[in-house]
Amino acid sequence: MPTVSVIYFSGSGHTTKLAEAVHKGAASVAGVKTNLIAINGEDIVHGRYKNDEVFTKLDVSDAIIFGTPTYMGGPSAQFKAFADATGGKWFTSAWKDKIAAGFTVSMSPSGDKLSTLHYLFTLAMQHGMIWIGQPEMPLQPNGVNRLGSNSGVMAQAGQESPDIAPSEGDKLTGEILGKRVAEYALKLKK
Repeated sequence: MPTVSVIYFSGSGHTTKLAEAVHKGAASVAGVKTNLIAINGEDIVHGRYKNDEVFTKLDVSDAIIFGTPTYMGGPSAQFKAFADATGGKWFTSAWKDKIAAGFTVSMSPSGDKLSTLHYLFTLAMQHGMIWIGQPEMPLQPNGVNRLGSNSGVMAQAGQESPDIAPSEGDKLTGEILGKRVAEYALKLKK
């Protein structure tokens, strides 16, 4: 049974809502096990991410979906601390040939979210992972891919409560990506 893990950091709860949607999509695929993993501030000690239990889960995962808010045109410092801590995994090629995908949230429609998705893509490529993009056409009537990204999922959330933003369309886009990644993980496992 393939395992899909969604690992993310959320500063104000908006990225959590999107991560939950991505996880929901992955969990909707029969025959796939899923993990929803939050990067917690207490796992970061002196700027370094330390949580062996999380790395154990990721090591046995067939797919890893990365999520972070976009702050100042890139991933959050907390997510970056996690990414930097994967150097040992890179050195041993531990994540080579795993499936990867990504999502991000920022306040404005652009917000330089593409920079963050490219960062996640580059992280995956450094590990020799297989990137799965978001295939939905932009600006669909139900709000799916309303921000027009195919590299991964982009969502928008300003000062609204996480109960309001990201929008239903943004969360549905996340679900679609999660499902797509799980379906590919299932195909590769066969």
